[in-house]
Amino acid sequence: MAMVNNKTHCFTCNKHKITYSCEGCARKFCLIHLTEHRQILTSELHHITDEYNEFKQRINEQKQNPQNGLLIKQINQWEIESIEIIHQKAQEYREILIKSSEMFINDIEKKLKDLNEQIKEIHQENEFNELNLNYLRNQLTEITEELNNSSNISIKEDSQSFINEVSIISPKKSKLNKWKQNAITVAGGNGQGQKRNQLKSPHGIFIDRKKHIFITDCFNHRIAEWECNAKEEQIMVGANKQGNRINQLDQPKDVVVDQQNHSIIIADRNNRRVIRWMNQNQQILIHNIDCSRLAMDKHGYLYVSDYVKNEVRRWKMGEYNNEGIVVAGGNGKGYQFNQLNSPSFIFVDEHQSVYVSDQNNSRVMKWKKGAKQGTVVAGGNGQGRDLNQLSKPEGVIVDDLGQIYVADCWNDRIMRWCEGKEEGEIVVGGNGGGSRSNQLNCPMSLSFDDEANLYVADSRNHRIQKFEIIL
Repeated sequence: MAMVNNKTHCFTCNKHKITYSCEGCARKFCLIHLTEHRQILTSELHHITDEYNEFKQRINEQKQNPQNGLLIKQINQWEIESIEIIHQKAQEYREILIKSSEMFINDIEKKLKDLNEQIKEIHQENEFNELNLNYLRNQLTEITEELNNSSNISIKEDSQSFINEVSIISPKKSKLNKWKQNAITVAGGNGQGQKRNQLKSPHGIFIDRKKHIFITDCFNHRIAEWECNAKEEQIMVGANKQGNRINQLDQPKDVVVDQQNHSIIIADRNNRRVIRWMNQNQQILIHNIDCSRLAMDKHGYLYVSDYVKNEVRRWKMGEYNNEGIVVAGGNGKGYQFNQLNSPSFIFVDEHQSVYVSDQNNSRVMKWKKGAKQGTVVAGGNGQGRDLNQLSKPEGVIVDDLGQIYVADCWNDRIMRWCEGKEEGEIVVGGNGGGSRSNQLNCPMSLSFDDEANLYVADSRNHRIQKFEIIL
């Protein structure tokens, strides 16, 4: 009869011996090293016992001296220092308030300077019309109202603390915003269809000052407006079904609302035109262009991305009969820094830098005004789902802090990138493609309202999602 072989490798010496298991760590030890292991455990128990006794002694000392003189002295010192802090804080807030006021005035002067340059340009060219004059008048009115508005800077007193502290509340925040991960459906969400409470692959969205949402309801060939908390849409453009007549659309991809003159500008892709609707009147602004997406800067210039010519062009207000100016791409399809490959959504900042979702290159490019080539500000590391990658990027927005938000379409997530960083971060979505409130399915366009709530055109779920900001 063969002997039972219960030999295994000892955890300590790694020799093939008869071993014994420790129930605490589940490791196996030979007899010699099992004894050594138990001695180590016993030593640790003594150490814990010593720490317990030291702590108990401290408790007894505090019980015997509840009126410790050192603590009373600390309270007295706190009283003196608190009075000094009040003096220091008052002076600090005076300086902050003076600096904030100076920055506010400098900002107003900068806007006035920009407006003055536009007025000079119009005088020099001597070519203007009512649209130009309305734009200038509205700009001056906005600057005047901003100067008259005394609520930009205020003082808030915290009455909860013993010593009431004050802080300067400024309209611009420096913190990184965060949003609730479960969204609210504010348009559509009732399956794909043509009914007034349905959407069919929404692409572009635009949020106006009243939080009305203008949507390119792409495969319903219409532009829909959803008022805040509305249950169904109002069809603004495209109620006459798919077609190429002046009052019809064919797969519109994007929309911008010129709030200065209350007009709607549409990228009517399959009809290869950009059209404007104003006061129920239709006008073709640009003919024979493979328009993908639109943007408008603060000066009223219109930007259009062309996915066939792989370029972005800019048109001056009222001069849509010319060819426009190439401001990004225009050097054929490719992946070089002076090229694009199927440009999609675009965003233009206050310095007229153009951000382009370079879709087939899985990157977002930034072209400064007058630049001959762009720089990669998001993605650019091949198509993928790592934090330094994008997959078919669509919507792009840049906030006041210069942070770039991208609808990472095929990864079903919204990313935030800081220019110069090697990777981005997921702000919403990223939980797999799906229809739950914390999921997206091929997100297209992005937009913020004036409270910094984030809206997403969730195209394959045929809905618009609102992610509320966490204050």
